[in-house]
Amino acid sequence: MASAVQELLDILNLETLELNLFRGRSPQSSWQRVFGGQVIGQALVAACRTVDDIATRPPHSLHAYFLLGGDPKVPIIYEVDRIRDGRSFTTRRVVAIQHGHAIFSMSASFQTIEHGLSHQFQMPDVPKPDSLPTDAEMRKKVLPLMPEPVRRYYERERPIELRLVEYGRYLGEASKDGRFNVWIRATGRLPDEPAIHQCVLAYASDMTLLDSALIPHQRSVFSDDIMGASLDHALWIHRPFRADEWLLYTQDSPNLSGSRGFARGLIFAEDGTLVASVAQEGLLRLRTRKQE
Repeated sequence: MASAVQELLDILNLETLELNLFRGRSPQSSWQRVFGGQVIGQALVAACRTVDDIATRPPHSLHAYFLLGGDPKVPIIYEVDRIRDGRSFTTRRVVAIQHGHAIFSMSASFQTIEHGLSHQFQMPDVPKPDSLPTDAEMRKKVLPLMPEPVRRYYERERPIELRLVEYGRYLGEASKDGRFNVWIRATGRLPDEPAIHQCVLAYASDMTLLDSALIPHQRSVFSDDIMGASLDHALWIHRPFRADEWLLYTQDSPNLSGSRGFARGLIFAEDGTLVASVAQEGLLRLRTRKQE
């Protein structure tokens, strides 16, 4: 198993402190803030730990708010409130705490598996991941052409492999339709438990999404004049999937105003099955130069 994936699984394996109380840690890296996807994934793990029949009552949606920037130097305490245990649905509320303050809150809903009517949007017709530059090819051919902040991001070992369909936007190319398509998967094999794949997807769903709100402005979150931060995040899980197999994350942004960008995404399995939907609003401020 790739070391980055093993580290991700270790990070998602929360320590149980007491009934409904869990402790998580952050990877010890050079980043000064806690990655939002990490907190989403850990909070979903905490909620899943309180659902007895998780195999037959998986999570189907979560809605989260980022309240304060996390401190990667200290553990994060997750407190779960068992809001409701119904016949078909289970509801949990999770609060992440550091230094005595809530830094994140999330509501999650679980449903017993049911069958009935079904429809879905069609997956976009985009190049398959095998036809796109691999991580090794990106590092060798594409990264030297990208701005330094982008190079630093993609040079790090990550638990989630990214293959960008429209990677030219980081080379200064304009977008034709404002959409951003990214193939994603864990860089190593994951255990078979569906809840692990759902929590890994929750982790990955925060990657690249807010960046799509800057496409119409030919900027990215790596631009020197942009300050970005996630404000809220919502994830709906529609169908079973494996997070260690290729998933297409197709993203767009209907609106940016008031320094808040709204982005949405659909996540498809490689065979075209729609497995999840995502929505997020984030802070996207133009940096102002201080007067000398």
